[in-house]
Amino acid sequence: MANSPKVFVITGPSGVGKGTLIRGLLERLPGLELSVSATTRDPRPGEEEGVDYHFLTPEQFEARVQAGDF
Repeated sequence: MANSPKVFVITGPSGVGKGTLIRGLLERLPGLELSVSATTRDPRPGEEEGVDYHFLTPEQFEARVQAGDF
């Protein structure tokens, strides 16, 4: 158990700097990985598929749920 991976959850309201904090951690901590969430909303300006989110239609999302992907 001593070498078990650690999970960090960064949460907060929009605009408080979660993205800035995460980018800083990824730059400073080798081996740290980011889990990219899936969403059914449209991308906002500047957001990239597979980087910020996986953008899915509601039908794609439901199919992934049914397939046990989440």
